[in-house]
Amino acid sequence: MRKVIESAKSFESQVRKSIFRVGIPNTDRKRVLIVLGNVFLHLHPTKVRTSGVKLRYTWCAGGLSFFLFLVLTLTGVLLMFYYRPTVEGAYVDMLDIRSQVPFGIMRELHRWSAHAMVIMVMVHMFRVFMTGSYKPPREFNWVIGVILLVLTFLLSFTGYLLPWDQLAIWAITVGSNMAKAHPLVGAAGPFSDFLQIGGVPLVHPGSDARFMLLGAKEIGGTTLLRFYVLHCVGIPLGAAVLMAVHFWRIRKDGGISGPL
Repeated sequence: MRKVIESAKSFESQVRKSIFRVGIPNTDRKRVLIVLGNVFLHLHPTKVRTSGVKLRYTWCAGGLSFFLFLVLTLTGVLLMFYYRPTVEGAYVDMLDIRSQVPFGIMRELHRWSAHAMVIMVMVHMFRVFMTGSYKPPREFNWVIGVILLVLTFLLSFTGYLLPWDQLAIWAITVGSNMAKAHPLVGAAGPFSDFLQIGGVPLVHPGSDARFMLLGAKEIGGTTLLRFYVLHCVGIPLGAAVLMAVHFWRIRKDGGISGPL
């Protein structure tokens, strides 16, 4: 019986050490080891300025943007179970999600969170600019933030088509026509005629920015599927990777910058 108890205690100790490798943090050394061994705690810098934890300075815009991204990810995954990216089923599924699916409010939560994220990312960029947080040594992280801002706009743009109603179709029509008129890469844009090889134009209605955006010459099922993949897989993965780099650079650059 004693051997069984000792064996159980040994197993319990082994399991506990495999999870909590340091033990009770009752010394400074153990506390440091816990921070270094925890991926979530390790994201934070070793020192944080007082201004970095004041709401009146940071407005918590960056943290709220990340929180809204998590809300969008969760609600988006749930919506994927009930949505079909087809011309015949997209609008019907959207109506069913609102009226037939349990917790159909998640579609409205997803939509309003998307609007709020666009606003908060813009507020965050404005705060960073006004406090000079783009200055050395944070130039690289500023560029990452600008790219994240563009990806946020693209997330909203690609998600706008998914309900497949008249409002969405006309919005994408306007956006794709803007791409068509873009200089160099749009078939109707200026300077596109200069991109030629042996007299053969490289930019034409079958290869310009509008065609790359829609996946066809006109808005249809191919466009819906392309926007669905970009909205649910491509852009979120790219944003998640850049967010990880963004947070890491904040830590490496000494945390949130202080006031000017």
